[in-house]
Amino acid sequence: MKLLQKHKSITALLRVQLKRKPTNEEIDYFWLKFCEDRYLYDYEFYAIACLTIRDKESGQEIPFLLNNAQRMCLAELERQRKEERQINAMILKAKQMGFSTLVQMYMQWIQTIHKTNWNSVVVAQDLTAATNVRSMYDNSIRDMVPIGGVKHTIGSFAGLKNIKIIPERGCRITVGTAEKPDSVRSQDLKMVHFSEMAFYPKTEGNNPELIESSIISSLTDGAYTMIVRESTANGVGDYFHEQWQKAKEGKTAYTPIFAPFYIIPLYEENFDGYYYLHNGRRKKGTMTDFIGTLNEYEWNLWNNHERCTLENINWRRKKAATMPSESKMRQEYPADDIEAFQDSGTPVFRADDVEAMRKDCRPPVAIGTLIAKVPPESALLEPHKQKDILQNIRFVANPAALEMFTAGPDEATRYKAGMNKVHIWQYPDKDQNVSDRYVVVFDPQRGTSEGADYGVIKVIDRYWMMEGEGPEVVAMFYGHIDKDITMWIATMIAKWYNNALLVVESNVYDSDTGKEDETEFIFDVIAEHYDNLYSRTPAEKIRQGAPVKYGFHMGKNNKPMIINHYIALLRERAYTERDNETLNEARYFETKKNGKTGAQQGKHDDRIVATMIGLYICYELPTPKIIKPVPRPPMRKTAW
Repeated sequence: MKLLQKHKSITALLRVQLKRKPTNEEIDYFWLKFCEDRYLYDYEFYAIACLTIRDKESGQEIPFLLNNAQRMCLAELERQRKEERQINAMILKAKQMGFSTLVQMYMQWIQTIHKTNWNSVVVAQDLTAATNVRSMYDNSIRDMVPIGGVKHTIGSFAGLKNIKIIPERGCRITVGTAEKPDSVRSQDLKMVHFSEMAFYPKTEGNNPELIESSIISSLTDGAYTMIVRESTANGVGDYFHEQWQKAKEGKTAYTPIFAPFYIIPLYEENFDGYYYLHNGRRKKGTMTDFIGTLNEYEWNLWNNHERCTLENINWRRKKAATMPSESKMRQEYPADDIEAFQDSGTPVFRADDVEAMRKDCRPPVAIGTLIAKVPPESALLEPHKQKDILQNIRFVANPAALEMFTAGPDEATRYKAGMNKVHIWQYPDKDQNVSDRYVVVFDPQRGTSEGADYGVIKVIDRYWMMEGEGPEVVAMFYGHIDKDITMWIATMIAKWYNNALLVVESNVYDSDTGKEDETEFIFDVIAEHYDNLYSRTPAEKIRQGAPVKYGFHMGKNNKPMIINHYIALLRERAYTERDNETLNEARYFETKKNGKTGAQQGKHDDRIVATMIGLYICYELPTPKIIKPVPRPPMRKTAW
């Protein structure tokens, strides 16, 4: 490459090297060897130079030119290959992205260029899909140019219809269906592709997990080995959805890869003097006319998805008009992974409204711990020290945790970096005395195991409500610490934020468990040392001698009201959210088939519940007011 760059042409380079004019045969030979060397490390060049695929529109065999989605996927496969470790990828896709083709042809590249005796297995959901895979392999080998003077061929292995072999390389390709898992069992496997995994049948004796484990058990590990799970979504709660969530959270070896529908030119419809209406009919007009017809969902695509063009939205209208429902359209051609899976229930909050809130989300300015004269863990063992939990409270920042939370390599790492720590977006304002300014909401945890719900504390600043604007999230805590300790942490946070109103969501103790309300005892202890606890007992009844019941009880009577209040806030953009995960939980919050509301299976709703309660309380309290300090009388001089 350096010599070619220096001499500007193959002819000039060879003239210097040979000290004579090269022949045409020598020039062709040089170019051939140059290309064959390039095949080793430049897959995209190999694909277009050596491989053909069937064009979906014309039906003709054409050179394999990768689209944008395939390039994005290739970048991840190549990153792992160059690290000389097993390639593990989990691909969630829209229809006809070409991911399955890429994976097959990438495996073929490894078998024909890099490795000999390198066996692969492809599992399709049914016979039709398996036949397509088989023909793809056959055509790619049949149409390949000779490499290194060798013309590769492909044929049946040992008379078996589902196993092909490239005899020049000693590589076997086994293709089978998930309906008959025994047909894809093999020994000495190096690469596995699970195609359309979400659609594998689930019966009493057969399910995707068993199919996968039986095949992977015979797979060796190391460089150039490979496992790819790939599929469009097929609802929430199945094996593919469960594994996708784990991959996103960094709990498995698989790297999640998602491509939105608008990333490839196939899903574009140019403006030719006409544009599509929402019913799929064409109307004469300009692009400006089209913009005037965008609905809220389309505005969200345009504003919050950087690569989504008006041509993509125009195509989407045409396609959506042919689909049985909008939810099916979003599943087949999703703009994000949440949209792809969200069809098991009915989303409570409109995606457009939720996504519009993300513009205000950002990493915290600090992550750390609140410390006091005595930590809660120690004081709970010695009750006489409990008053000291709220003395000398100060914040100790953890720069390493903030750096990991901000730039961690995966979601699981970032999540752990922020676990059991206070996230600060704005420190408490100690310069102004404002009444009813801060609200601290604590949604307690159930259990302390890794998969259990976690405790969430959110701090909301009501300052700008004095100016007619909405409240703002300024701090948050989440963790798996015991609830009695976490409740004291919530109290410390409330104390630090200028003696904020502390609201504890208490229905997990009152009714859900069916047990004696142990938290009432914790409330009573805290009330001895902190006097700004939210009480659900009306003031008039307290004056009449009724016992005080601390905490906010969210039950079937007021839950719809609180949810509807949050829906209105989202619609009007009437508060400022800083935490992205809270909005993710809002996207997963759905109405179940039994009419109840909550998180999708395998997801959490702790952050969004704490937020909804806090915002509901924010609009119930009096408007904040700036309190002017009362001048102190001159201090007397003391004679000593």
